[in-house]
Amino acid sequence: MARTITVKGIGKVSARVDYVVISMSLKSQDKNYDAAMDLASQHIQHLTEAVCTIGFEKDDLKTLNFNVQTDYKTTRDRAGNSVRTFNGYVVNHDLKLEFDFDTKKLSQVLSVIAGCLSHPDLSIRFTVKDGTAVNEEMLRSATINAKQKAEILCEAAGVRLGQLQSIDYNWGELDIFSRTQYMVAEECMPCGAVSHGIDIEPDDIDISDTATFVWEIQ
Repeated sequence: MARTITVKGIGKVSARVDYVVISMSLKSQDKNYDAAMDLASQHIQHLTEAVCTIGFEKDDLKTLNFNVQTDYKTTRDRAGNSVRTFNGYVVNHDLKLEFDFDTKKLSQVLSVIAGCLSHPDLSIRFTVKDGTAVNEEMLRSATINAKQKAEILCEAAGVRLGQLQSIDYNWGELDIFSRTQYMVAEECMPCGAVSHGIDIEPDDIDISDTATFVWEIQ
C-alpha cells in the first residue's frame, strides 16, 4: 500500500473594491390582480426612468426575483373563531444595479432613487468586477500553501515528497464582498441627504478558502 501525506492548503487573498452592487426591492399590493400588476409596472417604469436620466440603460436594471402572492389577514369574530380575510395580491420585484465604484456616481445614483416615486427598499454592497480573477488567485495561494506544508513535513520526517495523487476542493460560491456598510436612513432619502458625495474608501475584500491535497511519500 502506497504511503501518502494529506495536507489542507489555505488560500488567502485581499482585493481592492472596484465595483458597486445596489439591490432594490419593489412591492405593490391591491385586492384586484390587474390593479396590482399595473401598480408594479408603474413602479419599475419610474425606477427605470430615474436611473436612465443619469446615463444608465434600461437593461442595466437586472431582475433578481419576481413573484406574485396572495395576502390574507387573520382576525377573530365575536365568538372567538379565527376568520381569514383576503387582503389582496402582493407583487414583489427584486432588482440590482451594478457599476464601477465611484463615490460621486454612487451619490448620484442614490439621489435619483431618493426622488423616484417607486421608493424602493435598497441595500448597497461593494465588491470586485472580476471575481474570477480573485478566485483563481485564492486557489493558487491554497496550492502553494499546501505544498510548502507538505515539503516541510516530509523534510522533518526524513522522507521525500512524491507525485500528487489527488485534490479535493468544494466548488462553492465565494462571498466576494467588502465588510464596509453604506447605509442611508429611509427618512433621509426624500430630503436629498444622499446628494452630497462623501469620499469614502471601502475596506478591502479579504477572502479565504481551503483545498485538500494528497501526495505520495517516497
